[in-house]
Amino acid sequence: MKVQITAKKMQLSPSFNEYAEERLSSKLDKFFGSEAKAKIILSSIKNKIILELTVEYNGMIFRAEQSAEDKNDALDSCIDKIVRQIRKNKTRLAKQLRDSTFTDKFETVPDEQVDYEVIKHKKFELRPMSVEEAILQMNLLGHTFFMFKNAETGDVNVVYKRADENYAVLEPSK
Repeated sequence: MKVQITAKKMQLSPSFNEYAEERLSSKLDKFFGSEAKAKIILSSIKNKIILELTVEYNGMIFRAEQSAEDKNDALDSCIDKIVRQIRKNKTRLAKQLRDSTFTDKFETVPDEQVDYEVIKHKKFELRPMSVEEAILQMNLLGHTFFMFKNAETGDVNVVYKRADENYAVLEPSK
């Protein structure tokens, strides 16, 4: 697994880099191949460390975020969250992750078959607008996300409100 660690407004010791690589490989290598990419972003707000862990493999993206006083604790919590995501969706993920992953690892875990039921389909006209206008429209509607046609690029984008109360935009890659 390739690991990239980025720190914002803080210094990292080489021991954390070693710890992170060791923990990721010991917990997640059984699910992902060697071409998986893990990205860790650390930032410090007041006396808390916020750690974001993103793992990409075969077009699948697993993400967890945790705040804690210690970066090692935050990393362990994020890894546990990703393992829980994999366990919860193991039947759907079995085809996309390594084939040998699920043969003997989760025999004791009860099989939680989760059926996703779509209860509503909605169609609406996408009109060109700026990102700022889309955020305003989303807030006026009281939604946490909003799909729109970006006036600058002509692509369909999604703007959403993050847990940290900031906004983000999803754009298709070219």
